[in-house]
Amino acid sequence: MQNKTSVTLHYVLRVAVAMCFIGHGIFGLLTKPIWFNYFEVFNIGHHSAAIWMPIIGSFDILLGVIMLFYPVNAIAGWLILWGLFTALLRPLSGEPFAEFIERAGNYGAPLALLLMSGKIFRSPGEWFKPIKIPDTNRYDKRFYLCLRVGAFLLLAGHAWLNLIDKPGLLAQYHYLGFNNVEYVARIAGLTELLFSFIVLLFPVKPLLIIILIWKVGTELFYPHFMPVEWVERGGSYALLICLYLTSPALKVSFDMFRGSIDSPPIAN
Repeated sequence: MQNKTSVTLHYVLRVAVAMCFIGHGIFGLLTKPIWFNYFEVFNIGHHSAAIWMPIIGSFDILLGVIMLFYPVNAIAGWLILWGLFTALLRPLSGEPFAEFIERAGNYGAPLALLLMSGKIFRSPGEWFKPIKIPDTNRYDKRFYLCLRVGAFLLLAGHAWLNLIDKPGLLAQYHYLGFNNVEYVARIAGLTELLFSFIVLLFPVKPLLIIILIWKVGTELFYPHFMPVEWVERGGSYALLICLYLTSPALKVSFDMFRGSIDSPPIAN
């Protein structure tokens, strides 16, 4: 009989992977304007980029739908590489490096899904088999490390963008009716920076639920493409949800930072 918490973790991460694929794919179908900058990294012009975007987007959506109904190791592995690649295109195209860090959920969620189900390096045949749900509530310490570090990066990256007054974030605050948007960005940035160290060093349930509500809520305020932006960030929510499910209620275990001990059990 499968462990109840393992089943929950599996489906949270699996749905998150699908959300990342589907959200990213919809942006391709919509030919999101900023994507043209990423194609220019490879000297692909506007006309050719407009042709390729819907093709790439359709492929992403297809993989996302497959993950919902028949999760395959190879698809999760591909999203790790694809998530890293697309996130790197942002600093390569001239955006702040924080944009890469802030998207840790896109590649962190599929990595956590594979770490939870077993080893990362598999035989060629294993990659095309369904992702297994483990029958235990004890996982490799790398799984816990992935959750904590991934959550730390996505929060710290977003904090960084606030602290450098990213125009898109300032537009969000203006859209919400704030007047001194730079001041709001500073407060939000410092708050998220504090949150980032909490998830890394002191991930206890009462604090994690506050951080999760903050993250899910603040991702709703994009002036443009709001529903799609929220869906594409599914990996960010999943890392925080899984961290909540695997963290103690009041005390903190630092076992994941030690190299010679067994993986800590999930707290009930």
